[in-house]
Amino acid sequence: MQDAGTIRIGWRSAVLAAAAAVGLGAAALCPLAMAQVSRYDEKQMAPVSDKPPAILNGVGIAQHLDQLLPLGLTFTDDQGKQVQLGSYFGKRPAILALVYYQCPMLCSEELNGLTGALQMVSFVPGKDFNVIVVSIDPTEGTDLAAAKKRTYLKRYGHPESAAGWHFMTGTQANIDALTKAVGFGYVKIPGPDGKLTQFAHASSIQIVTPEGKLAQYYMGVEYSPKDLRLGLVEASANRIGSPVDNILTYCYHYDPTTNKHSLIVARVVQLGGLATVFTLGGFMLVMFRRDARNKDSRPGSGTPGAGTSGSGTPGAGATGTKGNG
Repeated sequence: MQDAGTIRIGWRSAVLAAAAAVGLGAAALCPLAMAQVSRYDEKQMAPVSDKPPAILNGVGIAQHLDQLLPLGLTFTDDQGKQVQLGSYFGKRPAILALVYYQCPMLCSEELNGLTGALQMVSFVPGKDFNVIVVSIDPTEGTDLAAAKKRTYLKRYGHPESAAGWHFMTGTQANIDALTKAVGFGYVKIPGPDGKLTQFAHASSIQIVTPEGKLAQYYMGVEYSPKDLRLGLVEASANRIGSPVDNILTYCYHYDPTTNKHSLIVARVVQLGGLATVFTLGGFMLVMFRRDARNKDSRPGSGTPGAGTSGSGTPGAGATGTKGNG
């Protein structure tokens, strides 16, 4: 049977071997990742600058607080009916989200974040407020709007609130009028096929008063339920909030010729390294604690000399008593 010292040497050797293997794996992967990142830099990135990429010129959110929305605009709802924007106002506030339904990246995260936050707000869509989602893509139609409504109504978990969720599509002229009033800047960009089928835009939702005035902006894709509730309470009284920090989350794709996946490879290597560090650290902690327990339970591990006097561990004392008997 191996003694504790041999066991300790064994697992420590295993840890060192695992760490060496990880190091070799990282060394093998990093040149690929670094090479891809460097090629990405060569293709896309100029010298270090605080300015956003040129593709984002004209993209952003200008907070037009207290701005009255163009309530006379007509859009198509998720049932194919023509409705005036103003028909959703007059009695209750609204949450407005400008997205496009075939967005491959950020729009789904934005709507997921909104739906998740609303699940923790006691107010009920259709009773206490409306959710108005408008597509910025004039080529999208009722089928897409209806599918998105079904998706997020199911995610929300309260089908009885369907009357409070409105997914809209519209003409380019009406989309332009609404986005201009909101301060929502976006640009068309090429998709993977090279056609202008995607949009570069920032992510935000807006709280609108019952009068149709912009009361509050929330940036990003995750929203505090507490802030949403407070914003709805304030807006319901037609009170206008204060500007928030313009920390923008952008949505845009690079096409394949610009090596859009290179940074993803680097991130995978980094995350894999972190996971390995945490795993090895946890393993070493468990083994050190087991080592300490084994040391405390071995005969003769008490005060030096205790084993010879019969005052060491209980096992040692029992042996001495038996011999005396």
